[in-house]
Parts: sequence; C-alpha cells; structure tokens
Amino acid sequence: MRRALILLAACGGSHAAAPDGAADVATGDTPACTMHITYGKNWIHATAHPAQDDTVMGDVSWDGSCTDDGANSYALLSNGFKPVFAGHSGCELALDHSLACASAGTCSTRITYGSAWLPPANHPAQYDDVAGRVFASGTCTDSGSNSYIDLSNGWQPHFAGTGACALSVRWDECGGLYWNPVTMESCPDPGVYKDGNRYVMSCTSGNAADAFPIYVSPDLVSWTAMGHILPSAAKPAWAQSDFWAPEIHKVGAHYVAYFSARNTDGKLSIGAASASDPLGPYTALAQPLVHDSNMGLIDASEFTDTDGTAYLLWKEDGNAVGQPTPIHAQPLAGDGLALTGSPSTLITNDQSWEGAVTEGPWMIKDSGQYYLFYSGNSYANATYAIGVARASSPLGPFTKPAAPIVTTGGDWVGPGHCSVVDDYVIYHAWEAGHVGTSPGRLVLVDELVWANGWPAVPGAPSSASRPMP
Repeated sequence: MRRALILLAACGGSHAAAPDGAADVATGDTPACTMHITYGKNWIHATAHPAQDDTVMGDVSWDGSCTDDGANSYALLSNGFKPVFAGHSGCELALDHSLACASAGTCSTRITYGSAWLPPANHPAQYDDVAGRVFASGTCTDSGSNSYIDLSNGWQPHFAGTGACALSVRWDECGGLYWNPVTMESCPDPGVYKDGNRYVMSCTSGNAADAFPIYVSPDLVSWTAMGHILPSAAKPAWAQSDFWAPEIHKVGAHYVAYFSARNTDGKLSIGAASASDPLGPYTALAQPLVHDSNMGLIDASEFTDTDGTAYLLWKEDGNAVGQPTPIHAQPLAGDGLALTGSPSTLITNDQSWEGAVTEGPWMIKDSGQYYLFYSGNSYANATYAIGVARASSPLGPFTKPAAPIVTTGGDWVGPGHCSVVDDYVIYHAWEAGHVGTSPGRLVLVDELVWANGWPAVPGAPSSASRPMP
C-alpha cells in the first residue's frame, strides 16, 4: 500500500482490531476520548493488520523518541504498543484526538533529531515543537564530513557524519498521513477544481470512447470515479480524437469544462462544455471555442480575477511543427463560452530548461501578484518540469526565475501539468523505471510554500509520509 486512506476518529462505534498492545475502541453511544493513530509509510505491518492506522481508546501519546533496535527502529507509545519502522532513518506517526479528549488541540509537529544531530548553541532539547505541518524533504545531503536535511519551514538541521540525517516526526491534530501517488491508475494532465468542501478532478483520456473521467475527493488524497465529462454520445461532432487536458471551472452561474481535441481539419482545438453541476451532465459547444487553421491549440485553463473578469489561457502547439510554444490569455464573456477582446502572449519557451515547450498553464493570484504555473520540455522523459512566472497583471509582462520549481527526482520522472489549489500542487509524473509504460502518469500532491514573494514545493516530487492536506 502506497498511501493511507484516512478516516478521522469518531466517538463510539467499532473498527478493525488494534494490534497487540493497543487497546480497542469500546462500542456504545457514550462519547469517549479516542485516538486515531496513523503510521508512517515505513511502518512494518503485522500480517493480520493490513490497515495503515488504528483507532484506540484513551489519550495515547508519544514523546517522539525512536529507538534503533539493530535491524529497524521503533517508537514506544504510552499504551505500551511499539510500532516498528523499517531502517534507521526515524519513526513517523500522526496522532489525532477525538473531540471528547481534553487534550485535543490544533495541528502541530514535533521533530526529534537522531543521535548524530549537531544542535545549535543553547538548544538542550533533542527536539523542536512547531505549529502547523512541517515535513522533511526526504533527501539527506552530504556536506564535507557532515550532512543535512531540508525541512519545509526552512530549517536545515545538520548531523555529524555523512548520510546521518535520522529524525522522527510526530504530527498532532493534522488529520493523518498520506504519500504519493494519490491515484493508482494513470491520470495525465490532472485539472482540479475546488467545489465547496470537495475537489473535482479530470484528466486526459486520449481516444477512449468516453472522454475525460471525473473524480471526486474530500481531501485531495482519496479519489472516487464519478463518470465522464463527455461520454461518447455527448462528444461534439467537430472533436474527432486526442481528447486532452480537461479542466472544470465555475464561470458565472454555471460550470465550464475546457478541453483540447483534434478538429475535423486535423488541427488540435480548444472546446468547451457547460453544466449546472461540476459532475455534469455537460453540453458541449457545437464548434471549437478557439481554433486556428495554421496551428494546433491545446492545454486550456481558466482564471477569474478578483474583479470578476474571467480569462482563458492556452498554448500554441508549436513544438509539433518546429516553432515556439507561446502561452496566451484572452478575456472571456460572462458565461465563459465565448472570447472577448484580443489575446495577449504571457510567456514562451525562452529558457534552456524549457527546451522546445512551455505548456499546461495554471494561474493564481496571491498578495496582489499573479503567478503563472506551467510545464516545460518533454512530458515523455526526465526533462519535464514545473516552472512559475510572476506579474502584476494577469496579462503580464511576466518574469521567470532561472530554474523550475519541481523537477525529476527520487521515485518520480517528468513531473508536470499542474493545478494549484489551497496551496497544494496537484500534478502527474511517471514512476521511475516505468516511463512510457504501465501504470502511466500518476497523480501526485505536494504542499506549496511561499518565500520572498515566490512559491516553492519543498521535497517535491515526494514519496515520503506527509501530513494530510
């Protein structure tokens, strides 16, 4: 199992048996203090315990210390249970109280450093308690005869010796744990929209009979299939093949799904379909929303500014014909189903890391600035990456930093084509060693942080345990 499906603890009721040494939850209607314990990715399951979590009676605690037993490591919980974790890099647990517990509080993180930690002056404790969600990058970097690891809050603990970055993490009241991927089947070019207290995602479907599968999640991690944007009978006559990169947005009083498909003249074009509910049914426009008989157009996205003006963003598919790949934006009519005004060019491929491609635009506004997230280079190999550009207007001019913010690394190759929702980046990547083959491009979720007016995605693409979004 590569990720945890998290259910928050509830008072009363029953659940699967807890492991030896942990108290089971009593049944009954009287509210009682219960703990939901989620074990990190490296937890060694008992044969009879396939779940990644337990709900137990009482206020269970853990001081954050992790004991190396020679073969692996273990944590000692206050109820006597000793969860064992593979290797010697540390222990990871998430502890979530039910509301009946007097000690229930807000999300915080305890980071306990291993024995090789080099503490700063006047820091006698072996740990730090930090408000909110903090996590390690997962990469131990050697620096001379010592080593260090990056934490998501900017702290960089150093350790004596190379490869010595052992630390343990306890997340309190943060909702459990997850790890990438969050889908176990291919979902290229994920477009994610937040609709109230749920998230709706769709992805490229290629030439499947039913176009653009729809998935719903309460938390960006657990996804449930909910039909298609364009079932076979709902496809417009102009759209013949190559159903790519859908995104659902609310524009005006209804929802609009923007997508790419190949027109009857052979050119890729931008289509649109509307619905009163993000799950459909959708009615597609009879003709493309954006079409150019001389150039393919793909990767449509929508951004609504704080003044209510909606914009359509898209990419020229110039890399298919040996030309540049500018990303454009143009105002939309109030219903999102027609363009107004004139297009503006936001960026094009002018940095070496981008190669022949800039694509997959997604725009957000933060602190009065506009941020254009995009992907560059080839989706089919390790050069693919996520970049960002910044401007004081949604139509530019945009400034780019010198390097992308998410690149190939660890277990993942070719991360790209992202959505940005609630300060999380949702994107696809290949499993290392499986580029171009099954299981295809899987969906990853990593937290976005801000520093000096620019976004960063620490430790991405990640595979390690992370606190739930």
